[in-house]
Amino acid sequence: MINRPNWDTYFMEIASTVKKRSTCLRRQVGAVLVKDRRILATGYNGAPQNVSHCSETGCLREQLQVPSGQRHEICRGLHAEQNAIIQAALHGISTLNSVLYTTDHPCSSCAKIAINAGVKEIVTDRDYPDQLSQDILQEAGINIRRYSNDS
Repeated sequence: MINRPNWDTYFMEIASTVKKRSTCLRRQVGAVLVKDRRILATGYNGAPQNVSHCSETGCLREQLQVPSGQRHEICRGLHAEQNAIIQAALHGISTLNSVLYTTDHPCSSCAKIAINAGVKEIVTDRDYPDQLSQDILQEAGINIRRYSNDS
């Protein structure tokens, strides 16, 4: 008998591979947008196109010793969830009623973007210190699931 991974494992392993493209010096994150068990787009955290990566310029948040989960606005990079949604938009792919698999729980900015992009569920592997994110996702009725290898 063939031992196939379940769908959560399949998509989370892809997100874990995607994060290897990240150029963030603090935390590598990968995201996969899925609808009807089909991949719509992927994203990882890093600088916008044609902009130097933190791996080249250094990390301002690290230099200023900004705690994780704070002062995202001074980071030159985009988050993995943002990049996945942007890639879908760039290619004219609807994200309505999609599922977002992400290696880390979304921050509040990514949560707001996911809500307005029509994401209906988020499957996450690791926690992230952002209570506002958890609160607004719950208020918006977005189902959040913690990834489990046993899913």
